[in-house]
Amino acid sequence: ALMLALTRRVVSADKAVRRGEWNRKYGDLRGVEIAGKTLGIIGMGRIGSAVARRAIGFDVKVVYHDVYRREDLEEELGIEYASREEVLREADLISLHVPYTPETRHMIGAEELASMKDGVYIVNTARGRIIDQQALVEALETGKVAGAALDVFEEEPLDPGSPLASMDNVILTPHLAASSEEAMRRMAVQAAEGVLKVLNGEAPDHPVAI
Repeated sequence: ALMLALTRRVVSADKAVRRGEWNRKYGDLRGVEIAGKTLGIIGMGRIGSAVARRAIGFDVKVVYHDVYRREDLEEELGIEYASREEVLREADLISLHVPYTPETRHMIGAEELASMKDGVYIVNTARGRIIDQQALVEALETGKVAGAALDVFEEEPLDPGSPLASMDNVILTPHLAASSEEAMRRMAVQAAEGVLKVLNGEAPDHPVAI
């Protein structure tokens, strides 16, 4: 949803209509099609693979990087494995799906942003500190990054005074990527099933060390 809204400038168009502007001419609100583009996915776990499955339906070429190569998905979906550096260089759109760890902190910084294509689009629904937010702001200001859709931030909630909040080429959402009726039901069912397994002396599917 964020990828399409970002590339087709849906939020900017919505705001324009609400301001009383009716501009159907090509120009300020012109977006780009994702068909024929290359989507780079960093992190090919459950969420990353779900994004890949949906993206190929839009005639998008998918390249990915993960610490574990997914040859099963390469064969099933026709996606390609590459190094993280290659993914960042080749992609027109980049979607991040890795956990936050000391190793992934600022995985996307000034150096990585500089290595990307001019006019790249970035979507982050993983963890905010994966991206060096100040470096991203600078890349957005120069046009190196054409647009970013961010559901997560280095500090949450996002400071309303953040430069990101005043940028027309940025979509901001309050960490609600999993906020759907269906997702809430799945989480409730998984939690209940986990409780039942423990009561029956079995190990839950998703144990958490505390």
